[in-house]
Amino acid sequence: MQLCVSVIESVYRFLWGDLFQVPLGDGKVLGISLLVLLLLPTGLYFTIRTRALPIRKLKEMLRLTITSQEKTGGALSGFQSLIVSTATRVGMGNLVGVVAAISAGGAGAIFWMWVTALIGSSTAYIEATLAQLYKEPDPLYGGYRGGPAYYIHAFVNRRRKKGKGARKSLLAVLFAVSGLICWCGISQVIGNSVSTAFDNAFHIPPEVTTVLLVTLAAVIVLRKNATVKVLDILVPIMAGCYFFLTLFLIFKNITLLPGIFQRIFSEAFGLRQVAAGGFGAVLMNGVKRGLFSNEAGSGSAPCSAAAAVCSHPAQMGLLQAFGVLVDTIVICTCTAMIMLLAPEQQIAGLEGMDLLQMAMTWHLGSFGSIFIAVILWLFSFSTFIGILFYARSNVAYLFGDSWVSQTAYKLLALLMLFIGGLAEYTVVWDLGDVGVGLMTIFNLIILYPLSKEALGALQEYEQ
Repeated sequence: MQLCVSVIESVYRFLWGDLFQVPLGDGKVLGISLLVLLLLPTGLYFTIRTRALPIRKLKEMLRLTITSQEKTGGALSGFQSLIVSTATRVGMGNLVGVVAAISAGGAGAIFWMWVTALIGSSTAYIEATLAQLYKEPDPLYGGYRGGPAYYIHAFVNRRRKKGKGARKSLLAVLFAVSGLICWCGISQVIGNSVSTAFDNAFHIPPEVTTVLLVTLAAVIVLRKNATVKVLDILVPIMAGCYFFLTLFLIFKNITLLPGIFQRIFSEAFGLRQVAAGGFGAVLMNGVKRGLFSNEAGSGSAPCSAAAAVCSHPAQMGLLQAFGVLVDTIVICTCTAMIMLLAPEQQIAGLEGMDLLQMAMTWHLGSFGSIFIAVILWLFSFSTFIGILFYARSNVAYLFGDSWVSQTAYKLLALLMLFIGGLAEYTVVWDLGDVGVGLMTIFNLIILYPLSKEALGALQEYEQ
């Protein structure tokens, strides 16, 4: 066990640790991690190539969200695909991820989460459109399947000599395996966070919470097609409740807002020293948790984008780009406001769910802690169901069309959910970060050469 933890931490440091440091003066340095070095330039590049798509096409994104309701056979509608990806985006990252960002990097980390969302939205368009272009029929579940493993495979085979196409591509296999590792890590985070929240709110031992959570999850996920039906109901309700309660708290403390935004922007650029070590910690934690929350560039959301039926591939790209904005600009900001509107001395020294529940308790008394525990359970449950939907296509790519392999991975994810409920906070986050980091690297390698197809689809759609 100790060896596994050491390996996870070593890979985590390689992906998210300081690849090199930039002196900032006065003895301060800015540490640049490998993933930040890859993701930020990629997001900027695609934002330029799409001509500021998140801003320019926002009205069209809203229109498609309202109108893309049609579906055919076992396939998802564009809106349902957005619901599935939103289930994982508007989930753990929005609660636990934002808490982790602020705990480690201060209020300024929120600004860098916003920046990550704006430039990541264009990246999300590229990968979701490619998923539509390279989707294929799903003989097990019906409808379609796809994602990075499939467009990576197609690209690699095109580069081979004629007649030399392989059944599997090494790069696609590496992506698929990384995805399965990532979603096991997220399963552990879910179990860990829910058990902690219920212990705080109801004083229920983590062992009891974990057993109940795993049992309920097993009843749903081991059924063939329960995923989308559950998420269609669960996601709008939980996101709506969370959003409107946060609006109530903001209006209740409206006079504090100017000071909150001043703190966010001042700490974002290191003008105010934060406990985690200044500008480098602020930037790294904001970008890292922003990626973990909105998934742009990681290759997760394309697994649901490929399952949808759209009249044009660019429509799915625009819907997924909109999902990134909703996730980080709206829902993550809600969590940030809950914490930042509470007095600093009230939450000093706390981290994780303890921090968020204490902040909400200050706002709403004992109901606040209960509300966070319940909403966390809903967010977590939707995330768990969503990542198992993502896993379908990767499992199929690796092991073929087999119910045995599909069920085996579901059982593995349930086991990770159980282990996470009893594990240490830092270790379970590291496993998720390792998985999402590896996915991102393998995905970005192919996004650049294939992006011209997604850009061509955008131009065609606009014409």
